[in-house]
Amino acid sequence: MAIIALLTAILLPSLSNARQQANSAGCLSNLRQLAHGWPMYSDENDDVILPGRHAALPGGLSNPAHYFDVGNGTKYRARWIAVVGKYVGIPAWDQPIPTDDRQDYDSRVYQCPAVPDWVDTRNHAFGYSHQFLGNARTKYGRFVNYPVNRSRIRNFASTVMAMDSLGSAAGLPRTQRKEHNNRGTDEAEAGNHVWTLDPARLTAASDRGSGDPGARRTAPDEQHGGRASGLFCDGHAIRTPAVALG
Repeated sequence: MAIIALLTAILLPSLSNARQQANSAGCLSNLRQLAHGWPMYSDENDDVILPGRHAALPGGLSNPAHYFDVGNGTKYRARWIAVVGKYVGIPAWDQPIPTDDRQDYDSRVYQCPAVPDWVDTRNHAFGYSHQFLGNARTKYGRFVNYPVNRSRIRNFASTVMAMDSLGSAAGLPRTQRKEHNNRGTDEAEAGNHVWTLDPARLTAASDRGSGDPGARRTAPDEQHGGRASGLFCDGHAIRTPAVALG
């Protein structure tokens, strides 16, 4: 029994490390596959970068401008990741529900293996750097930051497109954060409003997070051994400490 206990103590850290490495590799692979769709969108849209989500226009569900092709159907105000998936032939859903903006992603390519239950379109694992690349929300009757032309990017290799994100819980001390709720809306829950990713440097008055009044800022989530999977605008993906982006 003592020998078994000793072997278990020796092997468990190795097994945990191997699992962590596998999750990290899978996460990077998923991001790299989806990355190819990002420039394709700009190619089709006169150099305009895909926004994190297109603006909410008058008319709601009755406005045809709110529906976007996701490869195997249409989706109401589809978020960025489902749109890029269309271009690489990896639909986000087996059967997209066109009239509901929230739906769990079916394809595993849209999942981070470290948090496989974070699959809701709103509370997803990967946040998009929409403040830089295209924030199509409106404020005082104007877009916050849209349209943005791809030709404005000076260094694609150092410009973050997307990363593992903690969502609005990043704006709270660790002791005040709650467990993830896939369909939740509580800003203290890990993974809440993850589809947005705020840049490292924002002023106190900057638009941030969801853009709602009083919204907390979002930030990268170091899911993989103290590092986050990061996708850059040239298509490469790496694990990086979040502090390296500050």
